[in-house]
Amino acid sequence: MGLLTRPAGVDTDTVRDALAAVHDPEIGRPLAELGMLGEITARRGHVRVEVRLTTESCPLVDELRHAVTTVVSGEAGVREVEVAFSTMAPRERAEFADRLKLAAPPLNGTLGVGGTRVYAIASGKGGVGKSTVTANLAVALAAQGKRVGVLDADVWGYSMPQLFGVRRNPVVLGELMMPVPAHGVGLMSIGFFVNEEQPVVWRGPMLHKALQQFVTDTYWGSLDALLVDLPPGTGDATLSLLEFLPDTTLLAVTTPQRTATVVAARVARMAAETGVPLAGVIENMTASVCGSCGEHTSVFGTGGGALLAEEAGAPLLGQVPLDIELREAGDRGVPVVVDAPGSASARELARIATVLPAPQRKLAGRALPLSVVSR
Repeated sequence: MGLLTRPAGVDTDTVRDALAAVHDPEIGRPLAELGMLGEITARRGHVRVEVRLTTESCPLVDELRHAVTTVVSGEAGVREVEVAFSTMAPRERAEFADRLKLAAPPLNGTLGVGGTRVYAIASGKGGVGKSTVTANLAVALAAQGKRVGVLDADVWGYSMPQLFGVRRNPVVLGELMMPVPAHGVGLMSIGFFVNEEQPVVWRGPMLHKALQQFVTDTYWGSLDALLVDLPPGTGDATLSLLEFLPDTTLLAVTTPQRTATVVAARVARMAAETGVPLAGVIENMTASVCGSCGEHTSVFGTGGGALLAEEAGAPLLGQVPLDIELREAGDRGVPVVVDAPGSASARELARIATVLPAPQRKLAGRALPLSVVSR
């Protein structure tokens, strides 16, 4: 008869090291680094992990539990995993916010210096699909493995909560707001703070202050790209954002229709007058695609995007067709590049995301480094 051997005990230090791979889904940093990992105990293969939440009503508890359970279950000797959640005290939440600021300061006027690409998506008029283009480009960039944020600056006509299918208040730590995560993208919108049916009736100063808070009081973290959904036209919101984010590059969205192109040309002229680079033009609703036969019909005419690009001296980055999948995805609150990646619109939007030009920093008004060479 062979000798019975007791199963090896679980090494809690090894478990803690393994949990370094688990990131908070809202903040995007390791739980241990953020001080969110509490006590870890193990007895007879049963491992209990305490996770300390910033708020009792954290909407991502299930996602966190799954991530922790998956990692811990893979360790030697583990038979059962228990994830226990607790909530930080107010003082701990304040200390947590301070750690965040030290780890990665919120965005400010020097945005772009650290490698963040800032694209402001603009249109001369409403109804050209600017917000839909913004949402899908952001998700397509995130699918490439990039860290992406979307700032919904269209305060009066906000639509990001609907396009991403999320409707909840952001977590607030002291004076620091956390972007709302959805489909791999961090979102900030006035739509998270008001009822869906409630109109935003603000004058210029209130709008200016709100946009400033979205930029400076939001923990965006270390982003690869920030996409800003501007309101139509060239009014206060656009000018305020260009002031807060001086390293912004514009992307102009238009339709093939001549009227839309003429109006969109004002955005190009604004870019030239303010010294903001125009990275390119995206033509939306290029043609209607029949869901049955695949036939393309140019409902809004042809050539508007190419004409605007020529007049602005910028590249035509792509032409997005209008198909049933794009409309249905928007109604469902899921970007079409996720909901129907094989559709004509999704394929073109995903392609455009791979060819976005790198923003060019403005030098006007900046102090240039000079060195004196002695002879």
